[in-house]
Amino acid sequence: MNPENVVRMPNPRNVSRIAIGVLIVIVLAIVGFRSFTIVEAGHRGIVLQLGAVQPQVLSEGLHFVVPFIQTVVPVEVRVQKAESSQVSASRDLQTVTTTLAVNYHLDGGTVNSLYQNVGLEYKARIVDPAISEALKAVTAQYTAEDLISKRSEVSAMVKEALTAKLGMYNMILDEINITEFKFSEEFDRAIEQKQIAEQQALKSKLDLERIKIEKEQEITRAQAQAEALRLQKQEVTPELIQLRQIEAQLKAIEKWNGQLPNVTGGATPFINVD
Repeated sequence: MNPENVVRMPNPRNVSRIAIGVLIVIVLAIVGFRSFTIVEAGHRGIVLQLGAVQPQVLSEGLHFVVPFIQTVVPVEVRVQKAESSQVSASRDLQTVTTTLAVNYHLDGGTVNSLYQNVGLEYKARIVDPAISEALKAVTAQYTAEDLISKRSEVSAMVKEALTAKLGMYNMILDEINITEFKFSEEFDRAIEQKQIAEQQALKSKLDLERIKIEKEQEITRAQAQAEALRLQKQEVTPELIQLRQIEAQLKAIEKWNGQLPNVTGGATPFINVD
């Protein structure tokens, strides 16, 4: 047999070394990949070491961690929105449904404490119950009409109460907006009837004032006329009467055509001399 045609089998030791080398490279690649973590923008990283929450909080960017021992839990610290509709009772025992929109965010430096004590379900466990409790506590201090007329004051009180409740868990309240107050149909009808009555009363008041002003104007005009007549009477003297008679006679002479009248005024008429 020709030695050149003999197939040489690979050395088992060489094969084992190659396999071990490839395995080591893979392990090193995995370890190297898991040794770094990236915290996205608007987030903070909570470090868990063998399940225990660590005091340090990772900011945005690239960070080194101990592979297989430390893991990082990302938590969003951007402004979040919670909207809730709560049914409560006013001070005059009217049922009111309040819709409230809340903007809040987590304190980036203490998210590890929030995660350790509450977890990631903080909205359902803390935020929603706090909104409900704050709304019910505040609306119970106002009548149904005051909730409408003093809306800004009610909003400020709800914000103050909610700020204190969320602050206990290192959550920061940014703003609240009361988007709607909804009452029962009976109350809505009562408010509508009251508004109609107020409008009618206002119209009656305006009509009364208008009549009063018109009456005062008529009295003023009458007084002015009476005063004018009084002044005219004071100016009529015998001399003025005589002057007016002379003026009338002069005008009559100017108009006379030279013929004597057949009759003249007075009690005794002229007799035609013709």
